[in-house]
Order: sequence, then C-alpha cells, then structure tokens
Amino acid sequence: MRRLIGLVVLSGVMQAAGAQRILTLDSCRAMALRNNKQMSVQRVKQDVAKNIRKSARTKYLPHVSAVGGYLYTSKQISILNDDTKDVLSNLGTNGVGAMQTGLATAMPTLSALFGGVAPFTSMMNGLAGRLNQFGQTVVDEFHTDTRHMFGGSIMLTQPVFMGGAIIAMNKMADLGEDMAANTAEARRQETLYQIDQAYWQVVSLRHKQKLAEGFLNLVKKLDSDVQKMIREGVATRSEGLSVSVKVNEAEMAVMKVNDGLTLSKMLLCQLCGLPVDEQVTLADEETEHIAAVNMVANDQQASYLENRPELKMLQNVVDMSHQATNILKAGNLPQVLLMGGYTATNPNVYNGFQRRLGGVWNIAIMMRVPIWNWGDVAYKVRAAKGATTIAQLELEEAREKMELQVSQSQFRVSEAAKKLQLARASQQRADENLRTANLGFQEGVISSTTVMEAQTAWLQAQSQRIDAEIDVQLSRVNLEKALGTLR
Repeated sequence: MRRLIGLVVLSGVMQAAGAQRILTLDSCRAMALRNNKQMSVQRVKQDVAKNIRKSARTKYLPHVSAVGGYLYTSKQISILNDDTKDVLSNLGTNGVGAMQTGLATAMPTLSALFGGVAPFTSMMNGLAGRLNQFGQTVVDEFHTDTRHMFGGSIMLTQPVFMGGAIIAMNKMADLGEDMAANTAEARRQETLYQIDQAYWQVVSLRHKQKLAEGFLNLVKKLDSDVQKMIREGVATRSEGLSVSVKVNEAEMAVMKVNDGLTLSKMLLCQLCGLPVDEQVTLADEETEHIAAVNMVANDQQASYLENRPELKMLQNVVDMSHQATNILKAGNLPQVLLMGGYTATNPNVYNGFQRRLGGVWNIAIMMRVPIWNWGDVAYKVRAAKGATTIAQLELEEAREKMELQVSQSQFRVSEAAKKLQLARASQQRADENLRTANLGFQEGVISSTTVMEAQTAWLQAQSQRIDAEIDVQLSRVNLEKALGTLR
C-alpha cells in the first residue's frame, strides 16, 4: 500500500515538473511591457519630465531666500580721521590755551592780574578738563567697533515681466512632458512589435516541426514498404537507397527545426522577462490553422497616421524650437522684477553702530533694458529659426516616408491574403496528389520515385501554407505599427 501511494505521489510530481506554462499573445505582450527595461526607463523619463514641468511653473511665483554671513577685519571702520579725534580729545586744553593766549595778547594787564590768582587758574584748568572729557565722549560715540560684523537678509523676488521667457519656458516644459509620453508610446509599440515577431516565429517553427515530423513518418513508412518490396524482389536496391537518403534528409530537417524552435523560445522568454530555459507552450502552437485577422479599413488609415508617436515626437521638436526662439527674443526685451525683504546687521548701522542686531525693511523695483549687444541676440534668433526650419523639413520628410510605409504595409497585407488563398489551394491539390500516389503505389502502378515526388510536393505546399498564415499575422502587425495603432 505504501509503495502504491509512493508511486502515485511520484507520478504527480513528475507531471507537475513536466507541466509547461501556456502563454497567449496577450499574456506575452503584458509580460514584455511589464519587464522590459527600456519601458522602465521611459517611465522614469516621464517622471523626470513631469517634475521639470512642475519646476517651470514655480517661475511664475515669488521666491523667498535668506542669506547670512560673518566678516572679520583687522581694522574697524572710522567715521572720524585721526586729526579730528586728536582735536576733540584735547578740546579743553586747546580751547583754554587759546583763550589765555588771546587774553594775554588783547589785555596784558588783566591777564597778569588774574594769572596769578589761584581760583581763576583752577577754574580754567577745570574747564579745560571738562571740555577734554566732552571731546573724548564725542570721539567714543563715533567709535564703530566693526572688526566683527554679522549680517543677514530675507529677500522676496517676484518676476513681473521677463520678456515672455517664463511663458516660453513653461510651454517647453509642457512639450517636454508630451514628448516623453510620445517616446514611451513609441517604445511600447516597438516592444509589442518585437514580441509579436518572436511569438509568431515560435508558432511558425512549431507548426513546421509538426510538419517535419509528419513528413519523416511518411518517408519512413515508404522506406519500410520499399524494403519489403526489395526483399520480395519487386523493387531494386537503388530505389531503396534513394528512399533512405530521403529519410536522412527528413531527419536532418527535424533536427534543424527543433534547434530553431528552441532558440526562438529562448528569445521569446527573454523578451517576456522569463528565464530563457523555462518551458513554455504558446496557445497558437497546437491549432491546425492560424486564425485570420481583420484589418483596418482603408478610409480610416490616413487619419490613424497622425497618431503615429514618431510623428508626434517630431512635431514636439518643431514646437520646442519655436519656444526656444521666443526665449532668445526675450533677451532684447525689458525685464522687470519686484523685490522686498528685511536686512539686519550687528553692529547696528542704523543706530550708531550699537553692538546689537538691528535691521530695516525694504522694497524695490528693478528694471533691465537691453540697449546694445552688437546684434548677439539677433544672430541667435536667426540660428534658432534655422533650427526650426530644419525640424519642420525633417517632420515633412518623415511624414512622407511613413505614408510610403503605410502604403507598402497595405500592399503586403493584400499580397499576404492572396498568397494564403493560393497556398491553401496548393495544399488541397498536394493532399490529393499524395493520396493518389499512395494508392497507386499500393496497387503497384506507381514507382517509389513518384511517391517521393508527391511527398516533396506535399511538404512544400504545407510549408508554404504555414508561411502564408504567419505572413498574414506579421503583415497585420507591420500595418498597425505603420499606422501607430499597435495595441
């Protein structure tokens, strides 16, 4: 009983290990878009463009900034020169001395009378001292002590008119965000195009693998029949060797298609973000006939072309070039700024250089008017206009090429549908031819060489039918990519 349970469990584990993931085209596309590194890069670029656009919007708003600093100097600022300081410091001495000299000159008798009187002399000396003290006080009051200076300011700046540069810059930021979205869409469609190519390549090789295996079984059966006929003497050894060579060729074809299928699945897994050695099965691998597709009506294809992300990107370049020209033109226009703020210093320059922090509010309007720049801005504007013309010509050229691409893709779709009809008709005739040849060979009225020719024709018709069905799918993908409608 335990052995039976163990066998059941082992069988379940083996089945689980051998199970393969079944992928549809839509699931492959979803995984590719989710895991593609370039798609992740484009998403980051879109975030970058969005932040740049938000940054551009802030240029309309007032900006507030603060600045502060400390300055040490070896000398302090002096409002009075040294001679004035000396005069003020000796104001009493010099004044009293001048008074006494003048008195002695004008009235020598009176000067001699009072010169020897002690109270008078003491009074004059006291007056000189008080005047000297007053002069020194004045000198001290003009002392700035500005060797250590602290300062700070808070400023508000509001652009009033910048010649249209801010408006143009914001339009460029909007165009940059739009361009990032168009670039992401182009990358998305390119990713879908690559995954569709890889998907249908795997489906094609899988169908050809089954065809090669079926053909190998046919030639092996024929080889077995011919060997029996050789033993019975109704067929030659040369016929047997010819059939054996055909068997070897069929085995070689099976090996080649197996290798190609393995490599194609590796590429598909890599595009989907899966391990390259993971075993996957595609939903369209086992179908007998690949489903046909409905194409876009011709009268709608011209309008769809304008949705092509590559065209939108080139139009973004043209529009951004226009705005770059407007920014350069702003260099020749007046610029007006409104400024306001609060400035504080220590020592307080607004109150006698006191050793305390003091400041003042201020408001200003600044205007810059370009007068002469030797034509610098005009030359730059001309160069920018030339760049705009180049971008416009490239846009027109790209539109013409894309219109040609659409026409070629439409032609390819039509041709693929015709080839599919012819290939299916050829397959029916080849099936009937092979059936007839097999009956004739069984009846002994047709040689093995004729049967091999019928088998080869059948193989070629089946292969052409598979190629035609795949070509219908790929032509549809090419047309949708040319129209910018690949979803």
